[in-house]
Amino acid sequence: MPKVAVYNMDGNQVDEINLSDDIFGIEVNEAVLHQAVTMQLANERQGTASTKTISMVRGGGAKPWRQKGTGRARHGSIRSPLWRGGAVVFGPHPRSYAKKMPKKMRRLALKSALSAKTSSEEILVLDQLQITEPKTKTVVKLLNNLKAPKKVLIVLADFDENVYKSARNIAGVKTIEATGLNVYDILNADKLIFTKDAVARVEEVLG
Repeated sequence: MPKVAVYNMDGNQVDEINLSDDIFGIEVNEAVLHQAVTMQLANERQGTASTKTISMVRGGGAKPWRQKGTGRARHGSIRSPLWRGGAVVFGPHPRSYAKKMPKKMRRLALKSALSAKTSSEEILVLDQLQITEPKTKTVVKLLNNLKAPKKVLIVLADFDENVYKSARNIAGVKTIEATGLNVYDILNADKLIFTKDAVARVEEVLG
């Protein structure tokens, strides 16, 4: 059973916590992780790119010159893809890039991501994270006390407006609720900072 130190906001260790083997201690499935990240990034694509075919381009109704006798190549429309201002051949059109994964695979990917971070010692646990008013310097001080790297994911049990507002202006720092955890954000962060309540919520949801 993985054991992780618990710190207070001053960066001092105050306790230890045992993490669930079924969530933070499984064998990492890299194939499922790759599929989950690919799905998440694909689902963020808008798919609104669009080009005009020859039937959509304005103009070009008349034949630019007669078929024979001019010495020039034959053409039927100035809106041909060969012409400047003409149509686009095989260009992009609006489409959905959405991908899907079975629920069990999504859960396995989350557990694999959390287990990978645990084995790399990239998870920190706070006994509590209480900020009375939005102040960026409060979170900056916290990160300095914990010697956290530049890219940090702060995981809370529930949405906390003061924490969110205090962290949103810090480059590389993102706050997220435990129920909103996703594979990409976990793998993209150099360090995950959980509150004890957030750990309990994750284990409740994924257990």
